[in-house]
Amino acid sequence: MQKIISIAAVCPLWASPSYKSEMTSQLLFGEQATILETTRDFFLVKCENDGYEGWCMQNQVLVMPENDMPILKGFTVNANAVAILNSTVVPLPIGSPVYQDFGLDNIVFNYSQTHYCPINEMEATVTRAVQIVLAYINTPYLWGGKSNFGADCSGFVQQVFKLMGIFLPRAARAQVNEGKPVDFLQQAQPGDLAFFDNEQGEIIHVGILLSSQQIIHASGFVHTDLIDTLGIVSTITGNRTHQLRIIKRLF
Repeated sequence: MQKIISIAAVCPLWASPSYKSEMTSQLLFGEQATILETTRDFFLVKCENDGYEGWCMQNQVLVMPENDMPILKGFTVNANAVAILNSTVVPLPIGSPVYQDFGLDNIVFNYSQTHYCPINEMEATVTRAVQIVLAYINTPYLWGGKSNFGADCSGFVQQVFKLMGIFLPRAARAQVNEGKPVDFLQQAQPGDLAFFDNEQGEIIHVGILLSSQQIIHASGFVHTDLIDTLGIVSTITGNRTHQLRIIKRLF
């Protein structure tokens, strides 16, 4: 099956083959996916990293020759990274894949000035988790987003863990199935995931614990709030905003 690679800084994935439909996720620059279906202007694709499916616009991606796959070197780790695409500077979201310089269909990708984390140096530690999450502070909330240009709760979590070499599903309701439960909030350590549910018991939110009293999450924007055994308490309003369901540890 043919693959595509995103050539937009952020390529939206839509719920249906229309740019007027709901954006459910994104492909970051350089991310790859497999084509499942084709319309005149859109591809239905399955993302390589997490298996998520959605519709992307054909003019924001490039179909890749089957025998000409770029070699992945690592992922960008700061907000200042860029790629040069046919002499045009493209700002790279945090977590964008970085390849050895290559060309496809007369389009040349160059990453020579980009700082990145090599694959063999990606590791999951408390120190690294805290370092990565702080790079996303004040990122605006965006439903379906997963970049430092705009992210939803599970997209934010997914990207943070990707930069530690842990590839999570896209949605919070699937992420909750990963890792091992932490029995008590008091036993939590930085990097643990806290999941929250609604009155029907459905997982609707996720955040990353910085301690047993503090959480960072995408709600309005990426910021820190207080947490207790009942859930999240906003540091801005003092109101309780989310009901705690379970804590999971992935490293």
